[in-house]
Amino acid sequence: MLTVAGQATAVREEVRVWSMSGVERVTFPDGSTAIFKYAKKPFDSEDQALRLAHTLGVPVPQVHASAVLDGWLGMLMEDLGPSVREADDLDGVAAAVVLHGTRTAPALPVLDQDRLRTLPTRALEHLEQLRKADRWHDADDVEDALDRIAQTAEALSAGATIAPFGWVHSEFHPTSLHIGKRGWRLLDFARAFTGPGLLDLASWHGTIEPPHPVRLRVFLEQYVTAGGTPDALAPRGGLTAENWALGWHRMWAVEWFMEQSIRWISDPATDPAYIKAVRRHLTDVLHLLEI
Repeated sequence: MLTVAGQATAVREEVRVWSMSGVERVTFPDGSTAIFKYAKKPFDSEDQALRLAHTLGVPVPQVHASAVLDGWLGMLMEDLGPSVREADDLDGVAAAVVLHGTRTAPALPVLDQDRLRTLPTRALEHLEQLRKADRWHDADDVEDALDRIAQTAEALSAGATIAPFGWVHSEFHPTSLHIGKRGWRLLDFARAFTGPGLLDLASWHGTIEPPHPVRLRVFLEQYVTAGGTPDALAPRGGLTAENWALGWHRMWAVEWFMEQSIRWISDPATDPAYIKAVRRHLTDVLHLLEI
């Protein structure tokens, strides 16, 4: 018997992609349960990331079995049961310290300075493809903002490999941290990569509300107190750690939204929502990175 445990969102924003993944609880005849999660590209390698994280000692749900069929990943995972409470900031820094202290894994994609500084250029390439598809024609302001960011990206991306540099969860929110009777487990590793750990810390409080550098500074200080590297507080790219992290996290989100719009979703009906999100984040990027 299958009972719906919830839906996984591909974009934790006002832009939500319900058709690309899902989660269900499977109940077996003996009464035991497991979680079945399914997803298609670009989320179809989460089983590999979870197994790798588990091997390296990161607390994650165990993957019992997985397979890819017709472009869809299906995973049967450990059922962690109901959470006992919502994760708070201290839970978040504790989990981040463990994840960022885990040795790097060659199998993960890498977002170093060279890759980071190309994000605005890649976003411009996505915009060109969208316009060739007769979409996003009223987005000249998006192009102008991306051009401005691209012109300064080399200098502003400096310091990308300052510690913490290694595992990045990339969906690091309270909803991705399960607090159960047996402790905590990190969920949602579909887009894990090697890169600046500050991007995780910048994502914790979400992107629906305006970015809050002072709140992130406090979070970074809590992270250091919990055992994270003191370098997390170091300036980079001529900016404070908190402004750098929030600005580049929003730029990372912009490039992802635009790639989704042209490559993974490619549905003109979603354009207004994506354009709205991209405009809002670009405004934040220009402000945070002092462009």
